[in-house]
Amino acid sequence: MPTARWRVLVADDEPAARRGVRKLIAPFTDFTIVGECRDGREALAALDAMTPDVLFLDIQMPEINGLEVIRRRTPDRMPALVFLTAFDQFAMHAYDSAALDYLVKPVSETRFAATMRRVTQWLLGGAGGPRERSVVVSTARGALVIPLRDIDWIEAADYYARIWVSGRSYLLRESLAQLEHRVSDHGFVRAHRQALVRIDGVRVLTTNDEGDVIATLACGAKVPVSRRRRAAFAAAVKVAAG
Repeated sequence: MPTARWRVLVADDEPAARRGVRKLIAPFTDFTIVGECRDGREALAALDAMTPDVLFLDIQMPEINGLEVIRRRTPDRMPALVFLTAFDQFAMHAYDSAALDYLVKPVSETRFAATMRRVTQWLLGGAGGPRERSVVVSTARGALVIPLRDIDWIEAADYYARIWVSGRSYLLRESLAQLEHRVSDHGFVRAHRQALVRIDGVRVLTTNDEGDVIATLACGAKVPVSRRRRAAFAAAVKVAAG
C-alpha cells in the first residue's frame, strides 16, 4: 500500500461530521487522517503533537472555537486550513483568516473534491499560492481575523499590542517585540520604540518646528519617527514608493 504524502487532522465536536470527513477523504490516497479532535483544546494539543499538513476545523466548538484556535496558535503556525461549519455567516471570517476553503455541512462529494484540489495545489506550492498573513484578536463579539494588509500601525500597550485599523483599535495579547518578529517580513517597520508602521501606508514624512520627523499615514494617523530610526525608516518608505 502506498504511503500517504500528507497528514490530516480533523477537529469537530460532532462525531457524524468527523466520520463524514473520513469517508470523503478516503479516495484521496495522498492524504491520511492522523487524528480527530472533539474541541478546540484537543485541536491545539494535536497541532503540536501530530504536526499535520492539513487541518479541517469546525468553527462552532465547545469552550474554544475554531477562530480562537487560530488566535492562540497564530495564523503563521497553522497548517493548510479548511473550515467546516453549518453556519453561512462565518464565511467572511474564514476567508479573512486565509483559510484555503470553507465547507458548509453537509458536504457533497463534488464540493469536497474541489476543496481537495485547492489544498493539493497549495501544498505543492502551485496555483494556490501563499496564504495571506493575518492576526486574530478578541472582541466583545468574538474572535476577529485581521489581514496584515488592513493594519495601519501597531503600538505597544503594556504587555499587549494595540492594532490600529482605519481609526479603530484592537488589543492583542502579545508584546510588540514578539509581534515584530511575525510582521517585519511583511512590510512593517519600527517608527520608534513603541510603534510599528505598515510602510506602504505612509503617505508623507514631514519635519515639525521642533525638528521631529512625523509619518502621516493614509488613514490620517500621525506617528513620530525617532532620531535613531529616521534613516532606516525613510529608506524603507523610498523603497515602498518604488
